[in-house]
Amino acid sequence: MNETFMLEVGDEQYLLKVTDGKLAVEKGPFVMRSWRFAIRASRESWEKFWQVAPAPGWHDLFALLRRGDVKFEGDQRVLMAYLLYVKLVLAAPRKA
Repeated sequence: MNETFMLEVGDEQYLLKVTDGKLAVEKGPFVMRSWRFAIRASRESWEKFWQVAPAPGWHDLFALLRRGDVKFEGDQRVLMAYLLYVKLVLAAPRKA
């Protein structure tokens, strides 16, 4: 994966730049920065998603989407092409 995407956690923005599978994170706010897709949700939703053992309905991006707690924007074809990688990156904070 060689893409840049935005993750929005409530009012905070993060650009996640992936180059040859290596991840670099930059905290915003950003004005006019380029990204291919964005994943936006409230801080409360991410906190429930990032629990070590999330409750049913909070365990997966598509569970959050079904609940209406997350929004996907931009080029969703890129998101779907790298979906497993993105899901693993977003689930990584659960181990911390």
